[in-house]
Amino acid sequence: MKKALKIGGGIIGAVLLLLLGYVIYVFAAYDRIEDNQELSVQAGSDAKSSVPTGTPLNITSWNIGFGAYTDDYSFFMDGGEYSRGFSEDIVGETVEKMASDLAEMDSDFYLVQEVDVDATRSYHINEYNIITRPFSSMSKVYAQNYDSPYLFYPILEPHGKSVAGIVTMSGYSITSSLRRSLPIQSGFAKFLDLDRCYSISRIPADNGKELILINFHLSAYTTDPTVAESQLKMLYSDINAEYEKGNYVICGGDFNKDLLRDSGSIFGVSGDDYSWAQPFPYDSVPEGFNVIAPYNKDNPVASCRNADKPWDASTNFQLTIDGFIISDNVQCVQSDVIDKQFACSDHNPVYMNFILK
Repeated sequence: MKKALKIGGGIIGAVLLLLLGYVIYVFAAYDRIEDNQELSVQAGSDAKSSVPTGTPLNITSWNIGFGAYTDDYSFFMDGGEYSRGFSEDIVGETVEKMASDLAEMDSDFYLVQEVDVDATRSYHINEYNIITRPFSSMSKVYAQNYDSPYLFYPILEPHGKSVAGIVTMSGYSITSSLRRSLPIQSGFAKFLDLDRCYSISRIPADNGKELILINFHLSAYTTDPTVAESQLKMLYSDINAEYEKGNYVICGGDFNKDLLRDSGSIFGVSGDDYSWAQPFPYDSVPEGFNVIAPYNKDNPVASCRNADKPWDASTNFQLTIDGFIISDNVQCVQSDVIDKQFACSDHNPVYMNFILK
């Protein structure tokens, strides 16, 4: 009996030491990326020098979900089953398909989120190289969103370590780009919400002004509502400063807020059980700016599905959380969601046709 107790005590002690070591590692490895980081711009082989005013243009935004979300995939952070893509081959094929889809859209500008460059969950595939391969003619900027410590959960298939970011591509020359670090939760919650940022890319217009192109991926898993408020407040401060200079401003990406305010009633599945999907606070938008929520009332398509279960149009909660904010010197001609039936990501791409006045 004494021998058994000693062995059991030894095992428990070893497990506790491992847990303590892991906690120390997580806290020691955590490091936020510095704010106001200058980003490297990759010049395009055929990027035009300036954006024309008074001419129809097009922009597409797509959260590619790190290449894991085939329609039979569910994600553990959303209450689903899996923490990684099904296989290296499937993730590679999925990202290749989305790169091809983006190229077929033939947009003037692209904003892409959740692009892994070295992550356990996507088998360390450099998705940036795949996504940007069809766009050698365009200017490109990569902004690292986060470099997370190894998450040893779920136990049987840990989510692991993730280095991921957001990608901006432009058919017109980007002269400079800046990474802004967004406010995030403090305490242990910061290890779940990870780092967050947006990038500010500057593109000359043909009238001496600039098009300010902002790519963002706002927080999803925060339990503190003031964090989301602080993120928008920071973004609004930056876009106001550019608007006051007379520049054109287009922000786009993943708001992680219900832009239609009651998507459940529109798409037929209640969102009452999903507390993260809060209505977007339209009353906070500064004067001189408009939120563009892609929507076609005759054929409504959601931009996101909750990934707590495989894709099923009749049971999945769907909503539109991807869209744009534009200054009032930018005219939105049309905006909609492109229906990909969530075949490659938990998001559908969204687009906007516009004119710089």
